[in-house]
Amino acid sequence: MGDQRSTPADTDSATLRRLLDVVLRLGAERRVEPVLRQVVDAARELTGAGYAAIGVPDGEGGFERFLTAGVDAATWSRIGALPRTHGLLGAVLCEPRALRLADIRADPRFLGYPAAHPDMGAFLAVPILAGGEVVAEIFLTNPAGGPEFPDAALRLVEALAGHAALAVVTAQRQERLRELSIVAERTRIARELHDSVTQTLFSLSLAADSAAALAAKLTAPAASGGLAAELTASGGLAAELTAPAVASDAPAAPDPTSTDGLIGQLDRVRSLAQLGLDELRELVDTLRPAELGRDGLASALRTRVDLLRAVHGSPIALRTRVSEPVDEALGRELLKIANEALGNALRHAGDARTSVELEVGAEAARLVVSDDGVGFDLPGTLRASRRLGLTSMRERAEAIGGSLRIDTAPGAGTAVTLEVPL
Repeated sequence: MGDQRSTPADTDSATLRRLLDVVLRLGAERRVEPVLRQVVDAARELTGAGYAAIGVPDGEGGFERFLTAGVDAATWSRIGALPRTHGLLGAVLCEPRALRLADIRADPRFLGYPAAHPDMGAFLAVPILAGGEVVAEIFLTNPAGGPEFPDAALRLVEALAGHAALAVVTAQRQERLRELSIVAERTRIARELHDSVTQTLFSLSLAADSAAALAAKLTAPAASGGLAAELTASGGLAAELTAPAVASDAPAAPDPTSTDGLIGQLDRVRSLAQLGLDELRELVDTLRPAELGRDGLASALRTRVDLLRAVHGSPIALRTRVSEPVDEALGRELLKIANEALGNALRHAGDARTSVELEVGAEAARLVVSDDGVGFDLPGTLRASRRLGLTSMRERAEAIGGSLRIDTAPGAGTAVTLEVPL
């Protein structure tokens, strides 16, 4: 929102109107990141804070999402990884109450920050609570109107957090419901396909086998006895059907009206039935929700890609080549990184083609998520939001002993490459 700092104000009519406007817009939003962006921008504007941030805990001592306001692009790109279970930001996640400090540097829980980090003094942290759980935390520093945040600023942010709680939870629930409804529908379709169409195709395949076997008997030479001889002797239609097959030794192209033609067509029916059965079984397996331990990494990734195709209506190409089994814990981390990179591509790449490549060999695993979209200026984007997940993806990559590389430029698309030695 630019540098729209104002002096902290008591709850006058203008401030209340601004707060009401934010609350109304939050109520109409059904996506998590826009909700967070509105909250952090409003908190900074209402309090006159120099810097503001909002973080969503990931349940593992860190942040799933982290958005900022007031930090320039160059500084943000140099700050580095966010604190996790150490430092003041990690501590406030464990304390579901507001924290106001005259000087953050004087608190014993403050362990410093990177050299590139802006200098910060007065500090205000307000949790966004839902059901007693911290769903997000608002952080504010360096108020414009004085050495610390006044009571009025605290009340404003607490009021904003109270309204934001419902908006955040609603948006999170909507996102989960969209995915769950698609998973449930896929499961239902898979079950119905298995119970009805699969059985029908199987019956058709058996019927084609039986018909082909019967037709083969009809073509047996009359001299050998058996069904063909009996039918030939009896005359009528059976004799007409078998006569071309036993009357000539000259090779000829199969006549669709002859017994040989009949066998050929039955073989084709049998082949098509089997092909349809195989394809349907593969479709059922694809529709069924994948379990990493049961289905393996490639199958779980394929299921996730199919789900995202359905949710976003976007084409996603997938190529997997897995020649070695992947440890389940490692597979979970690879899936999380793939999911984050795919989410970024689908949200930010516009009408672009997205592709996913997974290769696992004896020595290394390699994952590439790329798109041919608009690309972006990496430092500039980092200034606005950590939602691109670069920090999270890099931390996950480092935790499993891998490396993550981001290749992007305006107009040149984006590629996220993860390489993990095995």
